[in-house]
Amino acid sequence: MNQKSLLLDIKNLKVHFQIASKSAWPWSPPTALKAVDGVNVRLYEGETLGVVGESGCGKSTFARAIIGLVNATEGEVLWLGQDLTRMKAVQRRETRKEIQMIFQDPLASLNPRMTIGDIIAEPLRTFYPELSSLEVKDRVKEMMMRVGLLPNVINRYPHEFSGGQCQRIGIARALILRPKMIICDEPVSALDVSIQAQVVNLLKEIQKELGLSLVFIAHDLSVVKHISDRVMVMYLGNVVEIGEADKLFATPKHPYTTALMTAVPIPDPNLERQKKIQMLEGDLPSPMNPPSGCVFRTRCPKAQPQCAQNKPVLSGDEQHAVACPIVL
Repeated sequence: MNQKSLLLDIKNLKVHFQIASKSAWPWSPPTALKAVDGVNVRLYEGETLGVVGESGCGKSTFARAIIGLVNATEGEVLWLGQDLTRMKAVQRRETRKEIQMIFQDPLASLNPRMTIGDIIAEPLRTFYPELSSLEVKDRVKEMMMRVGLLPNVINRYPHEFSGGQCQRIGIARALILRPKMIICDEPVSALDVSIQAQVVNLLKEIQKELGLSLVFIAHDLSVVKHISDRVMVMYLGNVVEIGEADKLFATPKHPYTTALMTAVPIPDPNLERQKKIQMLEGDLPSPMNPPSGCVFRTRCPKAQPQCAQNKPVLSGDEQHAVACPIVL
């Protein structure tokens, strides 16, 4: 059992979007797109939760629902015991100081008309208007140095920097308020491999220094394994497996997780040649019309007739849980 303080407790989180019908009849009801469909997970102080899955499985929507960029259709997002989904705007604004986000596209997430000094300082000016200009500037320079940026570039604009440098600016902006948790929405997917390693190592150093909790979303499982304490595997808006990173990577149980793991390259050429890759057949089903019962059954090599009947629930504990009665 985890002895650290519980920061985030998500219970049955659902995010459904109503999509207008393409029918010729104007009175046809809209169709629900189930981007996130009943996620339960906890995040503890100083912990990193990795979130993996194919494109379109609901990872980014899950992250945006936590921070309030999209509204939850159902469920609870408990932050230090308070439900963020039911907070008024003023209350939610106060929690923004404690929960920050790093976005996927480094350059697109920065205002091109603002200098990087103003970009990093913006949260301070929003939440601490009593600070003088000199105090703000000193804090910005201190944070720039912490993330590997020279203070003498404070008056330059985002387009003058590389992708890796722009992501460091985004990290500095997220850290300037000294939050308790940062949601990293694929923060290294747009970067070169060598730059990815630098950014991931920087996040690990800062996490250790400040005691941060991270929700780290990525496609690259090797990156997720390197940074995560626990890993949550999502498929079509559902959690199919979750557990401690070492245990999950060593003994994946769900057929979808196993398929993802076999796609991870092994540094040893001999082992890589001997590895048997498990290919998934077919495409990801539409979240507007998901399969009945287990959402993975249409692509699962172990699917049985009963898989179409009931939706499986996670069975196990916080160390390792899987939503598949066949493999248990």
